[in-house]
Amino acid sequence: MSVLDIVDLTLRQGHRDLYQGMQFSVERGEAWMILGENGSGKSTLLAAIAGWHPRPRGEVHLLGRRIQDWSPNARARHLAWLPQSDEQPFSSTVMGKVLSGRYPHLGRWSWESSQDHAIAMLQLHRLDLDSLAHRNVNALSGGERRRSSLAATLAQQADVLLLDEPLSQLDLRHQQQVLAILREERSARRSLLVIGHDPNHARAFASHVLLLFGEGHWLAGPVDQILTATNLSALYRHPVHALTIHAETWFVPAHTVPDKLLQDPGHTAESSSSTPPALTSGDMSA
Repeated sequence: MSVLDIVDLTLRQGHRDLYQGMQFSVERGEAWMILGENGSGKSTLLAAIAGWHPRPRGEVHLLGRRIQDWSPNARARHLAWLPQSDEQPFSSTVMGKVLSGRYPHLGRWSWESSQDHAIAMLQLHRLDLDSLAHRNVNALSGGERRRSSLAATLAQQADVLLLDEPLSQLDLRHQQQVLAILREERSARRSLLVIGHDPNHARAFASHVLLLFGEGHWLAGPVDQILTATNLSALYRHPVHALTIHAETWFVPAHTVPDKLLQDPGHTAESSSSTPPALTSGDMSA
């Protein structure tokens, strides 16, 4: 049984379809990266999967049950959602925020156990937040707040992680740290859907990608099949080069790579214009 099934999902924004007839399944241990232009519906999709979108057409199944059939607490034990915003409406320490990720596992009148505290401390350590545990969340930098939000999400220890731009506001070192954590979560047989903007990150942790082209069109499948210069040029409506160096492929926007590098016989390059492939209905799945 798949961990997550998206069944004939159509979402509208105003008078336009963001995507039509979306259908794919996520297996245990798979990591999906979601790519698309601003406004293509990436965050809206995660909200629908999490059960917070008011009017989706189609269904989302979590562990074989419709998402709306789960109670909020039971759903949160199996599915964790990191929203795009890190707004903190009330004062809390970093430790308090991370401990909030354990709430779905507590009884109605229970307090956090020593095990809950140990799990929270582990996530603080993984995200380099040990020294900030007793700091007020509202006194943190943007990147520190982002890492504290991710730590709280990881503390839920859910089967499915929905992560909306977990790398936003992070410096280079902490981006690499989080990418390593995503790989660790995959190794622990958790399933991930991760929104991002750099297609090169998909090769760092993902097994699959979902491309949202807008106007109802989408494309889903394994990284090696879907992540191409042609598809990315269509996705971003800007020419993209695929540059292969020592058997590793990197995607770079046109005009950012010197011509002499593209012409180097020691490298191979695939170039594409921004002209999209011929699209018909909303379903472009492989």
